[in-house]
Formats: sequence, C-alpha cells, structure tokens
Amino acid sequence: MSLNPNPVLLPLGLAGLWWLIADGDHSSWIVGVPTVLAASWAAHRLGTGEHWTVSVWGILRFLPLFIWESLRGGMDVALRTLALRLRIQPGFARYRTDLKQQNARVFFANCVCLLPGTLAADVQGNELHVHMLDGSVDPQSDLLRLERAVARIYRQSDLEPGAFAP
Repeated sequence: MSLNPNPVLLPLGLAGLWWLIADGDHSSWIVGVPTVLAASWAAHRLGTGEHWTVSVWGILRFLPLFIWESLRGGMDVALRTLALRLRIQPGFARYRTDLKQQNARVFFANCVCLLPGTLAADVQGNELHVHMLDGSVDPQSDLLRLERAVARIYRQSDLEPGAFAP
C-alpha cells in the first residue's frame, strides 16, 4: 500500500473521520468543514514529500509484537517501581538504526518505549539515544527485533544488525 497525501482522498478520509467522531451530527459540519480543510492543508504543507509504502502484511505481523511488548514493558515498569525497594539504575545508550526512511525511524523511536524499561530520548539522523531504567540490562536483541518488525512494515529488507553502545 502506497501512502502519500492524496489531494482528494485525504480530505474525504478526514471528513469520514469527522462524521464518525461527531456521530453523524449534521450541525457539527460548521466546525468540521474548516477543520477538515485545515488538516488537509497542513498534511500537504508539512508532509515530507517522501513517497513511502507500507506492507499490510508487515502491519499485521507487527500487531502481536505490539500487544506483547506493551504488556511485557508495562509489567516490567510496574514491578520495578512498585516493589518495596526501587529496582532501577538509570542509564543511557546509543543505538544505530539502519532504517532508511525517516518515517520508519520516527515510528521505530516511538515504539522503543514498548520494550521493558526503555524510552527513545532523542533521535539524531539514524542514531537513537535510549534511556533505560536499568543500565546494566542489554536491550540490543529487543531493539533489533523491534527494528526488524518496523523494517517489514516499511518494506525494507536490507537491514543490517544495529550497533549498540552503552
């Protein structure tokens, strides 16, 4: 599936979304029409201009990982912070990603927080600065697995193993 803001389909999709949110209330279009037009204009004006494709199969394969890592990450943080003795040793690390598209790197950075005790604190080019609740834990394998899942979504098959530096 190819994604690039279409000047006709985007406003129609946003209008449909507005109609769903407003529960079909016709009087809401007084606010809805300007909102849809402004959002469409912003999408075209602020878009990267980069034409990118996503794989529906990649998205479907990503969903179980998303659910599992959300549960695993939430449980890890809860157990660390709610224990009688706080079990954290904060630290930072750098992770070099081989995701080529900026959209894929941003999506990957946003998904890093799913992993137990991690958060992407900064993205500079293809390097992520990862904050960890426990700096002694090596999240390399989890980050690589997540990066590969994101690469499948964005149809990138030439992924090299990421470089991790504590």
